[in-house]
Amino acid sequence: MERLAQRKATVLAMDQVPRVTIAQGFDALSSMANIAGYKAVVLAANSFGRFFTGQITAAGKVPPAKVLIIGGGVAGLAAAGTARSMGAIVRGFDTRAAALEQFKSLGAEPLEVDFKESGEGQGGYAKEMSKEFIEAEMKLFAKQCLDVDILITTALIPGRRAPILITTPMVESMKDGSVVVDLAAEAGGNIETTVPGELSVHKGVTHVGFTDLPSRLPTQSSTLYSNNITKLIRAISPGADNFHFNVKEEFDYGTMDHVIRGSVVMQDGRNLFPAPQPNNIPVAAPPKPKTVKELQAEKAAEVSPYKATLTTAGMYTGGFGTLLGLGLSAPNAGFTQMVTVFGLAGIVGYHTVWGVTPALHSPLMSVTNAISGLTAVGGLSLMGGGYTPTSTAETLAVLAAFISSVNIAGGFLVTKKMLDMFKRPTDPPEYNYLYLLPTGVFVGGYGAAMQAGYNIEQMMYLGSALCCVGALAGLSNQKTARLGNTLGMMGVAGGVAAALGYLKPTPELLAQMSAAMAVGGTVGLGIAKRIQISDLPQLVAAFHSLVGLAAVLTCVAEYMLEYPHFATRTPRPANRSPRSSPTLVQPSIGGVERSASSLVASGKAAGVLSSAPLALPGRHVLNASLLAASVGGMVPYMLDPSYATGITCLGSVSALSAVMGVTLTAAIGGADMPVVITVLNSYSGWALCAEGFLLNNNLLTVVGALIGSSGAILSYIMCVAMNRSLANVILGGYGTTSTGTGKPMEITGTHTEVNVEQTVDMIRDAHNIIITPGYGLCAAKAQYPIAELVKMLSEAGKSVRFGIHPVAGRMPGQLNVLLAEAGVPYDIVLEMEEINDDFKAQHRHVAGRRQEDVRRAAGARPREPGPIGGLRHQPSSNHITAEQEAEV
Repeated sequence: MERLAQRKATVLAMDQVPRVTIAQGFDALSSMANIAGYKAVVLAANSFGRFFTGQITAAGKVPPAKVLIIGGGVAGLAAAGTARSMGAIVRGFDTRAAALEQFKSLGAEPLEVDFKESGEGQGGYAKEMSKEFIEAEMKLFAKQCLDVDILITTALIPGRRAPILITTPMVESMKDGSVVVDLAAEAGGNIETTVPGELSVHKGVTHVGFTDLPSRLPTQSSTLYSNNITKLIRAISPGADNFHFNVKEEFDYGTMDHVIRGSVVMQDGRNLFPAPQPNNIPVAAPPKPKTVKELQAEKAAEVSPYKATLTTAGMYTGGFGTLLGLGLSAPNAGFTQMVTVFGLAGIVGYHTVWGVTPALHSPLMSVTNAISGLTAVGGLSLMGGGYTPTSTAETLAVLAAFISSVNIAGGFLVTKKMLDMFKRPTDPPEYNYLYLLPTGVFVGGYGAAMQAGYNIEQMMYLGSALCCVGALAGLSNQKTARLGNTLGMMGVAGGVAAALGYLKPTPELLAQMSAAMAVGGTVGLGIAKRIQISDLPQLVAAFHSLVGLAAVLTCVAEYMLEYPHFATRTPRPANRSPRSSPTLVQPSIGGVERSASSLVASGKAAGVLSSAPLALPGRHVLNASLLAASVGGMVPYMLDPSYATGITCLGSVSALSAVMGVTLTAAIGGADMPVVITVLNSYSGWALCAEGFLLNNNLLTVVGALIGSSGAILSYIMCVAMNRSLANVILGGYGTTSTGTGKPMEITGTHTEVNVEQTVDMIRDAHNIIITPGYGLCAAKAQYPIAELVKMLSEAGKSVRFGIHPVAGRMPGQLNVLLAEAGVPYDIVLEMEEINDDFKAQHRHVAGRRQEDVRRAAGARPREPGPIGGLRHQPSSNHITAEQEAEV
């Protein structure tokens, strides 16, 4: 510097270019560090005794090399990228969170210590850490030295000796043939056994201590260095024709003045080194104290105890007012009794269904579907004639009983098949035939009481309703699930028996009833025996359509039979049966939400219909018009008492509601079919309730409330899991180009593709593994290979668990049943909320998804909730904290 001063020289020092964003193109240190990181891996590979990448050859299998890189600066990241591209398993450590994220983006496994402390420093370097942190990281390094094959260190502290990170005992614990590369050798080295400037061997471990790694790649180093110089000279001079610059003593951080003052160490012979500190150096801003105005605004935003109590009191006031209004408008005492039963049953159903374990949501839907077959009671009540029906209304009633019987028998058998899959070899034997004893007492005792002249139908209805409640409550755990299915059968049997006892049919009519239900039950059993578990969603949806059709047939038959009893003396009769309005409303419920919608949902789930949403122009206006027309159909029905008008209105309303069911469901994408199926399940309950009011039957009202609560709760669970509202799903087509609004979903980060062998190695090296399967597991029938994989990993001493999203299959709990079918223990299959917090501790996360879902998520779609992009589940939340994720 003295000799340069004597010559009045102006000197720019490339190693003094500030490491700020604006100077990245002039940063020679980064350029040389990039080369050093690359060359470090090349030299390590040259000294290493086998391939970097894993290979399987006829001569044997070669495992991939395991590389640990300490320091996530430019050199460390360059080394990580190079080693990863060569096929090695790369792990990276740094005290800075940003550097760990960069390691992850390159496909390396970021390593962290169980100690919270930020290592962010200035000038591109990490700060010196506390004693406690250093002790924790030394333990981590000692553990890693036992496992890795190649170790590369890059840690430097400006102006000081490089810290010792790898001690002699750590080096001696490494496997023979291992290689260590110390990129900090010029500053003393991070490895205690390094000999700076030399290639040495210590206890079988090769040490690369060269201090001139960039010079060992001269052509590339010269190219990058010349580019750095050229860009710096062109940047510091404001004029293109004459080279000149202005050196300032006061400047802001990160500006061009900062770059010039830092780079110019001598001007016209005047020594300017070192440069003064810039102004406005960014530091971690302390939490800004809140102003009084902000505190007052927060306090005002909080709900005060008075306001909270007032809101609650208002809700209760509205509830009591509604009850009083129903009492004042009730047509008779029987109506108020039915409302009482309905309210109590709804509360019981709400609390019972919330107790069902998520793994048994599929059996829950199946058993409620079977119980909803109690619509057969309505058909039986309207049947007449002898061995055969004698009128159109009686024929419709026979069909309703037949269709309902298909649902009852098929639903209970499907439920039994699913629950049997959860059996384990260690489970105790079962003696379910013993439940014939209480069933015999229940049904036989009623028959004996009826013969003795006692009318105890209401007690039979109560017993049947309690059995149906027990059917749902039994699904709260695996041990009582099969008992729950048995209780459901007992409840339905008691309900049908009570209906027959109340009707007291002739022997000929009883034979007709028995034949209708027997044939229907046989058909249902045949369907259930042949069904595959992968086809369960479309079967449940199809069964929904049967119950909806049975409800429609019952209501039309009811009108035909009861019409002669309706008063017709005035245009607007005052004494018309109070059941006439529900008779009209019932087909609307059955037509819209059951038959047509269920058939479309079944077709989409089965792949018969396209899973893409049908975006009809102005479909919302069309649906609103259909709804208005359906409601408007009540007006002539209520005003004109003629039979022709009544039956025409019933047929028209049913047809309009069926069309609306098709347009509503067709506009919903296949990925949303799980929610649609549960909504239809819920509507089946409310349809059954309406039939209970229609027939003044407490059993149908109670069971309908249970089923309605079940479907509503399952729909709510899935909508919450997708971050969507129920209206958003039912309106259909969300996320398509016709309805998508908002900013498209941004894809951030860098993905790294791995082949099968690399995925196998990743899983083999892990100890804690979570598998989150999607519908692809069902579509590919991959549950058996997955079960075999779980068995192999468990035998190898690894912890394997499953995380199931509520809408991962085509209906709630479908994947649980599939895994149980393959023999996967149900106690390692957990729901989203049970396992989401555990991803932080996992070594591997394997996510299986369908190609169509990945393609749709990659396209332009709204950030707001959607079938895939908006899912609130592992892939969008906690799973990214696992050490490694493989998506297949």
